[in-house]
Amino acid sequence: MDLFSHAMQERMKSEAPLAARMRPRTLDEFIGQEHIVGPGKLLRRAIEADRLFSSIILWGPPGSGKTTLAMVIANQTKSRFETLSAVLAGKADLKEVIDHAIERRKLYNQRTILFVDEVHRWNRAQQDALLPHVENGTITLIGATTENPYFEVIGALVSRSRIFQLYPLRDEDIRKVLHAAINDPERGYGKRAIQVDEDAMEHLIRVAGGDARNALNALELAVESTLEDERGVIHITLQVAQESIQRRAVLYDKDGDAHYDTISAFIKSVRGSDPDAALYWLAKMLYAGEDPRFILRRLIILAGEDIGLGDPLGLVIANAAAQAFDYVGLPEGIYPIVEATLYLATAPKSNSAGAYFKAFQLIEQQGVGGVPRHLQDANRDAQALGHGQGYQYPHEAPDHFLPQQYLPKELLGTYFYQPSMQGYEAQVVERLERWRKAQREALGVTRAETLPALSQEEIEHIKSKHKPGV
Repeated sequence: MDLFSHAMQERMKSEAPLAARMRPRTLDEFIGQEHIVGPGKLLRRAIEADRLFSSIILWGPPGSGKTTLAMVIANQTKSRFETLSAVLAGKADLKEVIDHAIERRKLYNQRTILFVDEVHRWNRAQQDALLPHVENGTITLIGATTENPYFEVIGALVSRSRIFQLYPLRDEDIRKVLHAAINDPERGYGKRAIQVDEDAMEHLIRVAGGDARNALNALELAVESTLEDERGVIHITLQVAQESIQRRAVLYDKDGDAHYDTISAFIKSVRGSDPDAALYWLAKMLYAGEDPRFILRRLIILAGEDIGLGDPLGLVIANAAAQAFDYVGLPEGIYPIVEATLYLATAPKSNSAGAYFKAFQLIEQQGVGGVPRHLQDANRDAQALGHGQGYQYPHEAPDHFLPQQYLPKELLGTYFYQPSMQGYEAQVVERLERWRKAQREALGVTRAETLPALSQEEIEHIKSKHKPGV
């Protein structure tokens, strides 16, 4: 390296963003994630002993320390450390790294550790190209990903790696990161007089959302955009902090875990009759930019599945909210979404509509029974074949009920539907039992059996056999 290149590199280091300058160099400087790198933990012992022989995948949200941990390993290992970004690198770049790794192993018996940032961005073919070299030990992989590796990384690669999950940093961890940056004379602001008011510090910590990079970027903007006072002090007030980081970053990828986990928490809160939790998760989704129509579709499904006949108006209100939102849009369209959410969360609950899946399962197991003759269509073959003969029109009876056969003969006395004792459905119980008893007596049925409820797993399996709607 010539003098000019060295000078340029040193200048770039000094001019790098604060978050890059403050990146920890050793495990002692690393803040947070004690569950995997705390004293005595497996990964820490392997790094300190330079015995990282097994490939690892670091999975966690932005700013939780995945790349930093890889750089710490790079600083402590005697192995050759190579880095690729899955966003920029392709199979040709990977082949070059692997060729050099094989050569070093042959000539110098030196191992190669390959860090692949955003490894989930590689397609299956690219990940497959990596697999045999991980398997035979040519390289030790350190993969970093913000997505669930069990879904986004090929199974063969996951099975040959140890998964370490990183979590958003705790508030006390973010505070340590900020104090380190303020006090470090070499890489931070230790040579400058910085005064951060406590409420300003709390704002930076709270709004950073567990992301160390977010917090450091906000601190840097606050410091660099604030003039020194007459004492030569850069005073960071709450107003300055608020201007530096105005909106909390929310981890929410519409195709990732945060999306599915949050909608799951929302639906389960409504089903569990907790309107406050439902509003919280609703607010998180809308804050993060979720499509309101997606939320409304899930509410319509929930109204049928979990409210059901406990309150038949639930489905009406959910559907009306969806139509109202299409008329109004955001921001005022939030009101019908909230109204539907609160109504469904506070409505009596019944999943008795799941009785349908009992009938489906019975047909699947026993086949379809024939339609009784008196229920068949009389408009076509009434004279020739007797279709429809013997049918009694219920509305001709005083109470609009006549006890006649509706199920195939072999299924008489078999009941799929069991009303709950919730809301409107509680009113159904007495009259339904009266109708069923009269029907059994009129038809001479001596047995009665209500089929047991299916498990949610069984219901989901049956749902998968239905063709999706248009």
